[in-house]
Amino acid sequence: MDFPILYLRKGAERRLRAGHLWVYSNEVDTQRSPLPGFEPGAQVQVRASNDKPMGVAFVNPHALICGRLISRDADHGMTPKRLTDRMEAALSLRERLFDKPFYRWVFGDSDGLSGLVVDRFGDVVVVQISTAGMEQMKDAIVRAVQRLAHSRVIVLKNDGKMRKVEGLDTYVEFAHGPEADTVLVEENGARFEVPLAGGQKTGWFYDHRMNRQRLQAYAPGKKVLDVFSYVGGWGIQAACAGASQVTCVDASSSAVDAVHHNAKLNGLENVDTIEGDAFDALKALADEKEKFDIVVLDPPALIPRRRDQKAGEQAYARLNQLGLRLLERDGLLVSASCSMHLSQEKLIDIIRGSGRKIDRFVQLLEQGHQAPDHPIVPGIPETDYIKSCFVRSLTGFL
Repeated sequence: MDFPILYLRKGAERRLRAGHLWVYSNEVDTQRSPLPGFEPGAQVQVRASNDKPMGVAFVNPHALICGRLISRDADHGMTPKRLTDRMEAALSLRERLFDKPFYRWVFGDSDGLSGLVVDRFGDVVVVQISTAGMEQMKDAIVRAVQRLAHSRVIVLKNDGKMRKVEGLDTYVEFAHGPEADTVLVEENGARFEVPLAGGQKTGWFYDHRMNRQRLQAYAPGKKVLDVFSYVGGWGIQAACAGASQVTCVDASSSAVDAVHHNAKLNGLENVDTIEGDAFDALKALADEKEKFDIVVLDPPALIPRRRDQKAGEQAYARLNQLGLRLLERDGLLVSASCSMHLSQEKLIDIIRGSGRKIDRFVQLLEQGHQAPDHPIVPGIPETDYIKSCFVRSLTGFL
């Protein structure tokens, strides 16, 4: 098949050769291939400055990431069959990993499907498309989900921020099956009802699954504070594992309502909530001399862009200091981050500094990262974003 050609500047092919899949607009030789000449979502052949073919990419001349490689074979791009084959390969991995159909089925670039995320909740599948190229494959994606999973409901939850960058409209659409407000999730022995159309992202965050499982080993008999709790993922799993008391903190009233609903769903009577800003709530609890055996901090990305690095690191430091202050003498801090721009090493350093500032002796017990249904591609650092630290905090120990 003949594709329009996108030429790279000299040396710009190095990242692609090293395993990455993205082309930035400032890496394009716009003299040989002017970006305005490409249709958003079209497939193009990418060539190095010496004319060597690098593969086929989806192109969007209006986006900073203007090319996303979908094939290393320069003669063959994305077709409905290739899309279905890759979704089938992704599904086979998840079916080996998990005994029930609750997982992230497709994780974008990590599964060779840049711009596509698919989450599975039993017989309900939620699809998120974030690029112009994948938007053109929308019908093929729905057909592939139907063929491979025989899903009762397929939801297109295309309301993410990336779509605006790509020049795409936002919408939520039930592409197959009856409309529903909520969906049931099972994770680590707990059950949750989460919002579909009105929820965050796809409605649930499978990425911390293994870290929430780790928490269960520490939870029996403990008083737990779950900050930025959303619908209670960490706290309710701790309560199911035998925590004596759980308090969930979130700024959203609908999230707080969902925590109470999910506590009842699991037969729990020891879960309460605080509705409000997390930093304000933590300060108020400290002023009231409240103490907890375990504090979980799982904020949204506090460093959404590289230019937010300094302010974001300061926010993580304030948050971890507040969390450590609320711990009993021999307490456990679970400090998590989903900021791709914050490394595991930097998070540990922030916790170290926070401990020294308030005179706590801290021991790093465990480190966790994203669950295996969010595979990391070594050549694409952006696929490695989740981290968690399980830290024991001792007062007056040393």
